[in-house]
Amino acid sequence: MRGAVVEDIIDRLPQTGDKGIYLKQQLKDKLVEHRQYINKHGQDMPEIRNWKWELIHE
Repeated sequence: MRGAVVEDIIDRLPQTGDKGIYLKQQLKDKLVEHRQYINKHGQDMPEIRNWKWELIHE
């Protein structure tokens, strides 16, 4: 799970401080929201389902 990787990085970077704690809580909240959406609608949230890689042209 990518969220777990982000949480691990935050834990290893104490300089993130309160911002890191806030970000970890946002991640957890979004996962709960996503699970609830799946349980109700039977599919990923649109922001996940419709996500696509974007090419960056320099």
